[in-house]
Amino acid sequence: MTRYLVTGALGQIGSELVALLRKSHGPDAVVATDIREHSGSEGPFELLDVTDASRVSALLHKHQITHVVHLAAMLSATGEAKPQLAWHVNMGGLLAILEGARQCGAAVFTPSSIAAFGPSTPTFDTPQQTIQRPTSIYGVTKVAGELLCDYYFTKFGVDTRGVRFPGLISYATPPGGGTTDYAVEIFEHAVRSGTYTCFLKPDTRLDMMYMPDALDAVVQLINADPSRLIHRNAFNVTAMSFTPAELANAIQMVIPSFSISYDVDPVRQQIADSWPDRMDDSAARAEWDWNPRFTLEAMVADMLEQTEKRLKTL
Repeated sequence: MTRYLVTGALGQIGSELVALLRKSHGPDAVVATDIREHSGSEGPFELLDVTDASRVSALLHKHQITHVVHLAAMLSATGEAKPQLAWHVNMGGLLAILEGARQCGAAVFTPSSIAAFGPSTPTFDTPQQTIQRPTSIYGVTKVAGELLCDYYFTKFGVDTRGVRFPGLISYATPPGGGTTDYAVEIFEHAVRSGTYTCFLKPDTRLDMMYMPDALDAVVQLINADPSRLIHRNAFNVTAMSFTPAELANAIQMVIPSFSISYDVDPVRQQIADSWPDRMDDSAARAEWDWNPRFTLEAMVADMLEQTEKRLKTL
């Protein structure tokens, strides 16, 4: 029987992925874990500090886990404020998960990020294999994590898989301290007040993806035929590429009175400037048939509709 354990289950990706997996496999087949307490879960929930290797191993054996989706991490902007802690959480947690998976024979999915690239990386159609010299501690941990997952596959045979996510946009959970958070915050401000102050420059172009496509990518890669996988742990995936000004224009097509201003955060701007404009995701398309569903216009329309619904319930 397939049994999942999801770390970081209360975060942006985890909260929606747990619901999706439980819908597909049943509530009891998905163990949600997080470092924060949670009530009202529709399936098993366990408190977990992912850097506690003995606790990780105990939970994997207790619940007879076959697949780990490891999402717990400190993100880019938060990590820059506490780089030593970011290394401890991101790398210590991943190592504990990989060791626990090796011991119990579980497969591991863990995402990398567009942050794994740096200023010397080609910015347009960024290749699957290219220069990776990130300038943020978050990016450093993502490169190290890609290599560590490759190592556990080649050395120990652990079925490790992962993607390099771009910025992710979701209406279900608040931003978690990332450089692309503006693309989530802007929708609530557009609905609430009709105006937004962006922390990135108007012409800062970045890869983005709507959460339904991100969830599809996780599930598709987990279920992909292993004989087709060449890259395994760091597939470039993307869906759309836009600037804050272009996103604002798309929102104005729905809410003509919406306005945007800019108050640039130098830390997040420096990080964003080091990331690619758009990744080449041809390897993911060839090896496991990746194909996103949402365009910028479709994402904006759905985000505004869903954000308005959510705010009416508060």
